Amino acid sequence: MITKYVVIGLWLAGGASLTGCATVDPRPDYTRLGRQVTEATGQEWVYQPEDDDLIPSLVEELLREGITAGEAAQICLLNNPTLQAALMDIGMARADVVQSGLLSNPSLGIALRFPSGGGLATLESGLAQNIADLWHIPVRKRVAQRSLDQTILETARRAANLAMDAKVAYFTAIGADEQHRIAQENLTIAHSLLEMALTRQHAGATNEVDVNLSRSLALEAELSAGSARLKAAEARRTLATLLGVTTDGDELTLLDKLPEVPPQSFDVERLIDIASAQRLDIQAARQAVSLAEAGLREQYRRRFPAVELGMELERGGRERSHSQDILADTVRSSIAERALTVPEIEPSSEQDEHTDFSIGPSLNIELPIFDQNQAGIAKARYACEQARKTLEALDRAVVQEVRGAVDRTATAWKLAQIYRDRSIPLAQRNLDLSREAYRAGRASFLVVLEAERFFLNSRSQYVAAATTAATTIPELERTTGATFATLVADADPSEAAELRQAVEKVEP
Repeated sequence: MITKYVVIGLWLAGGASLTGCATVDPRPDYTRLGRQVTEATGQEWVYQPEDDDLIPSLVEELLREGITAGEAAQICLLNNPTLQAALMDIGMARADVVQSGLLSNPSLGIALRFPSGGGLATLESGLAQNIADLWHIPVRKRVAQRSLDQTILETARRAANLAMDAKVAYFTAIGADEQHRIAQENLTIAHSLLEMALTRQHAGATNEVDVNLSRSLALEAELSAGSARLKAAEARRTLATLLGVTTDGDELTLLDKLPEVPPQSFDVERLIDIASAQRLDIQAARQAVSLAEAGLREQYRRRFPAVELGMELERGGRERSHSQDILADTVRSSIAERALTVPEIEPSSEQDEHTDFSIGPSLNIELPIFDQNQAGIAKARYACEQARKTLEALDRAVVQEVRGAVDRTATAWKLAQIYRDRSIPLAQRNLDLSREAYRAGRASFLVVLEAERFFLNSRSQYVAAATTAATTIPELERTTGATFATLVADADPSEAAELRQAVEKVEP
């Protein structure tokens, strides 16, 4: 198993070294996400978008020799397409951070006004930049960064939940397989009981009613076996879906068994403190408060949304001049003088004409006379209060969630222990005694039948209780936001050893 993880680590390191740089680079954000998910789940690797080409080989390597519950969670974190899609939110949030730090584009205006009589047009042009960005950008960047931080925490919480779902599905599949195995054994026992009844009928020691009752029990066991097979197949398909694989669920090799030793009680108050400090949804809710507060500050600065500073240039127009017609004047002069005569050249007035240019700075301010962003500020205040109330509600709910998770864990393990240590042994003794009494003619077949039903039901109920008990560990991890190793870190050494032994298959 160690070799398997070493190979995967080398592949991931090699794939990361081949990635290039981009203007919007969310890779540090994905790294931060990975650390948070690792702390919450104990799994080392989380899907990275640049690892797409490596994922199929990694999954194949993990599945090759069978998987434990921890490896099921690891495959889910690498290969679950729903999680892969969710991670794109981080890339989009990073793009928003980059966008928030950019200045708005300058504006260029050009205007031409043509004289009615023709001539050189009046030209006006201006280049302006909205300098309100100078005080908007810092707040805008803080808002975008808070939003990115919240997105990372929410995505990490989603990833941790999927990993816990994979563990729960794993133990559910193990329990369903065990139920199917017991149903097959129960069917064998029911058939043996039917054979015993038929043998006694041939010997004249029993009647048709007892035989029919045996047949009814065998038919019931057969139906239960078929139902158990379907449930086991469905459980494996659910697990395969969470793992993101398309192979038949029956082809998955599950190495772990249901834990058998019930853990001791947990310190509820300590687990509440752990959940308050480590649950990612609580951290995301706290980040939402910071985001709302930053948004409020941004709305205050939007009272002056546009202050444009620029340069204006103007070139004056000029109407078309009426210049001398040399040809016409020559003709008129020649006719008057009866010979070719050059006309008198009039001095051009254009020598005295010139075009005016003017250039200078400009300032354009949107005056907050009517719209002072009152509504935006009020809405941001309500958003702040909403975020604080949401955090308060989550804090209170988590306290009860932890208490409930601890109670369910203790109860589930206690029930499993009762079935294993008391119910099944009692049912087995009753069945053996009733069979002996029936063969000796000291008990009716109904006594044997009732003992048989109690025994079969006890075995089935034990597996159901053991399955529930096994799933309470990942559920407790989900509720507290911490790994099982963290939950038992401060326990008494002897109790901690027993706790770890009970769920040694839960951790990778």
